[in-house]
Amino acid sequence: MNDAYVKYSVENNIGVIEFFTPHHNSLPAKILSQLVSTIAEAGKDDKSKVLILKSGGDKTFCAGASFDELMMIDNEEQGLEFFSGFAKLINAMRQCPKFIIGRIQGKAIGGGAGLASSCDYCFATIYAEIKLSELAVGIGPFVVGPAVERRIGTTATYELSIDATNFRSAQWAKQKGLYAEVFDTIELMDEAVYQLATTLANSSSEAMKEIKKVFWKGTENWNELLMQRAAISGRLILSDYSKKFLASFKSKMKK
Repeated sequence: MNDAYVKYSVENNIGVIEFFTPHHNSLPAKILSQLVSTIAEAGKDDKSKVLILKSGGDKTFCAGASFDELMMIDNEEQGLEFFSGFAKLINAMRQCPKFIIGRIQGKAIGGGAGLASSCDYCFATIYAEIKLSELAVGIGPFVVGPAVERRIGTTATYELSIDATNFRSAQWAKQKGLYAEVFDTIELMDEAVYQLATTLANSSSEAMKEIKKVFWKGTENWNELLMQRAAISGRLILSDYSKKFLASFKSKMKK
């Protein structure tokens, strides 16, 4: 697999949204936009009653923002435009009227941790470590922070935000409330994912919609809040620190 994609399919009232990019499932602007539109489409699709969000491959779930695109940001307007992609994605997930089950097969880094946190229920493997790496890049988890904090609490989110270079285990994430269950293999995880999805596909759509509304109560200001946060990241990514970090990272990747 070398070509990035976002796919949506439905079987037995279960909708599956799958994304992939060759660089550890990192998220460039185009894929972010496609995920937003696909989630909106799936939310309106009468053929599906529950959604599964997954990424391609058997390693990293999502490495967060595309470093290639971060290096191309030259001004605050471009920075806001890029990071607003994550804001729009999180808002699309919280506003989707259907439960979204996250299938987290591997590491969730930065925006990837935000993506997992924006799911309504997550299953993971023991390889699904998490890290909020933004501070190491010279920014912060401003856009994904509210979603992560909502799932694991302020103290744990602050811990991840400050210690930006070290991973936390999947079991740590489970203890904090991000993952419902952690499995030794992808096969065992998938069995649990589809078992729950099948149960929900035979449940009341109206009841699930109302439950989701209740549990996302208090996030009504996120359309504005996350865009404000995106502007902060868009400004900080222009700093000399961030530019040097990204250049150094790119140089290491070429060796």
